[in-house]
Amino acid sequence: MLPVTTTWQNWAGTERSHPSLELAPERAEGIVDAIRLARETGTVVKPIGASHSFTAIGATEGIRISLAGLRGLQSADLARSRVTLWAGTHLHELPGILTPLGLALENMGDIDRQTIAGATSTGTHGTGLAFGGLATRITGVTLVDGTGTLRTIDEDHDPELLPAVALGLGALGVLVTVTIQCVPRFLINAVEAPAPLDEVLDEWQERSEAADHFEFFWFPHTRGTRTKTNTRLPLESGRRPLGTASRFLDEEVVNNVLLGAVVGVQSLAPRITPAMNRLIENVSSRRSFTDESYRVFVTRRRVKFREMEYSVPFEAVPDVVRELRTMIERRDHRVSFPVEVRAAAADQLLLSTASGRRSGYVAVHRFIGDRDTDYFRDAEAILAAHDGRPHWGKMHTLDAEQLAARYPGFEKFREVRDRLDPHRVFRNAYLERVLGE
Repeated sequence: MLPVTTTWQNWAGTERSHPSLELAPERAEGIVDAIRLARETGTVVKPIGASHSFTAIGATEGIRISLAGLRGLQSADLARSRVTLWAGTHLHELPGILTPLGLALENMGDIDRQTIAGATSTGTHGTGLAFGGLATRITGVTLVDGTGTLRTIDEDHDPELLPAVALGLGALGVLVTVTIQCVPRFLINAVEAPAPLDEVLDEWQERSEAADHFEFFWFPHTRGTRTKTNTRLPLESGRRPLGTASRFLDEEVVNNVLLGAVVGVQSLAPRITPAMNRLIENVSSRRSFTDESYRVFVTRRRVKFREMEYSVPFEAVPDVVRELRTMIERRDHRVSFPVEVRAAAADQLLLSTASGRRSGYVAVHRFIGDRDTDYFRDAEAILAAHDGRPHWGKMHTLDAEQLAARYPGFEKFREVRDRLDPHRVFRNAYLERVLGE
């Protein structure tokens, strides 16, 4: 385990800190040693994955533990379609691990740069009313808690702790391994098509309940959306993928090169944003293809942005989006990035944004070069007013008192925290704000 000193910053470049020491252990024993060192010296520890969160959840002035040395497959239980992964494994590495085993993740978000530990600990999710977030598929973990004890938590060992540690915000310990319930490999038929915003909102419940996975993007200042409807298919249905040229043109040239150029110009001349968004709306086209699930779920995004996302009750989504539309025009915000809308099943994880309720997710974005910050403030007022719960890895301003009223399992989570980290070895300013002391 080699010590490293560096300045940490997140992917978007919006948060940074200066760890006193960075360690990159390659075994669980190295994490145990780091936590014992922290306790002896009175400092704190913060594990870090890919730093893809938009908050300071990974920031620390103490010891930073990089999980880069803990990657790959630890074991596989093919009889139960389960794999145990080292916690630093990146989501984009999983197809290379799972495909030869005939397995796949049940659901994914549209970004795969995160580590499995970071994605599950912050509540990463995809879309689909029959499917929970990635953390709901965790059947067991090993972690080093705040006392320096290496623990196994699964259906046979302290199972009552699993609803907390599966989505633990990095507050309960340093994950060493994560066991994930997978499914057999499958294909997805993807249909992407333009549709009027008011029509999509009127049919939000119907479209979401009829599809395996439904989501839409709405560019502010326009009347239209781009919908994505994904249908799960068995492997024997056969792939009909996008051609190499078509995929490159759409996902690299349009989604990255052209988008980057357009939003860059708009950040310098905000007045042109409504007209540019309407131009993008007018050239939106329909396409359909069938491919391996991970190739459909994931989109490569290289244009940097800031993001706020809230979970709201599923039925509230149409009202929330309409209120956002009214607010944007009334406040004269010039917003070049789209609003993204998804859905997920209810679950029983203590701090899941879908805990105990079917949920809709509304995400607002700004290009990293935009100077206006009032948009997030105004959007958050609407999202929070609808019993919203903020994504733990995305921008928000709520504190422990406000969050406790929104989560039935909040106090139980804090009891688990008292048990696993009684000395607050894993504390940082973000956790103090959202969980309290």
